[in-house]
Amino acid sequence: MTSKRIYVARLLTERAMDTLRGSDWDLDVGDEAPPSRDQLLSKVRGTDAAVVTLTERIDAQFFDAAGPCLKVVANVAVGYDNIDVEEADRRGVTVTNTPGVLDDATADHTFALILDLARRVTEADRFVRSQTPWVWGPRMLVGLDISGGARLGIVGLGRIGRAVARRAKAFSMDVVAYDPHGVPGDFQDDVSMLPLHEVLATSDVVSLHVPLLPSTHHLMNAETLAKMKPDAYLVNVARGGVVDESALIQALRTGALRGAAIDTFEGEPQVNPELLGLDNVVLTPHIASAGDRTRDRMCLLALENVERVLSGQAPVTPVAPRVLA
Repeated sequence: MTSKRIYVARLLTERAMDTLRGSDWDLDVGDEAPPSRDQLLSKVRGTDAAVVTLTERIDAQFFDAAGPCLKVVANVAVGYDNIDVEEADRRGVTVTNTPGVLDDATADHTFALILDLARRVTEADRFVRSQTPWVWGPRMLVGLDISGGARLGIVGLGRIGRAVARRAKAFSMDVVAYDPHGVPGDFQDDVSMLPLHEVLATSDVVSLHVPLLPSTHHLMNAETLAKMKPDAYLVNVARGGVVDESALIQALRTGALRGAAIDTFEGEPQVNPELLGLDNVVLTPHIASAGDRTRDRMCLLALENVERVLSGQAPVTPVAPRVLA
């Protein structure tokens, strides 16, 4: 029996690589760096399965290059805006992602960013490293007290949003949320659901946890950012395209917004140089899920999905095309 040909676009965690080495698959594994477009299209030719990450664009050209043998594309990520799921469905290719296993790690990083912004940790670190002379004073690097009443507004109350809400509750924050599927006035997991404009207008910190869809592209733009309080903070660990970075930069420069923390960028890995020059932002390179156990679980779940599909079983975490509607 001919072994299945599997293309793994990026080097996975060591535990996942051990699993691959112990399989009877015919493997072609990439490097730490993303493949070029030409490499991707060449390597996927004639494969039965592809394990990819958010850096690979999976579209009609990709499926043409792969050919009719391709049965499954396993994305090592929760978001799948890099994949044309409808095209995959049209061609009978199963698409999977890795939800659930990274909720806590992402929520931890989100809350780390909230604390960093509120207490100006990164800003203070830069200040000390500059060796600027200083003496303690009552007004020095004063930030936001989040405990005991500061309001956190969560945009997108899915699994990650709810995990962030639990952490905020432990800090005695007042938590409200907007979700496209929520009903204003209702409570979900002890979180009050409000219209988006009210979440933005009343929150001290707004944290974004929506997928990147046509309906959420530039959800935070000049108009919506203007609804936020000028002393509020914005946190984005969702997808870069959810925020209009030009509008955000303008709000940060003019004082219309106190600060922001960004883990995902519109043009990543390139970062808008105007963001780099701002002191009131904290920037991290898409590492919200970068816990050791979490990354293992993400990679292993992707491999499990591949194994199940190739053996004729249903995947654990399939992506449904109707989600994109």
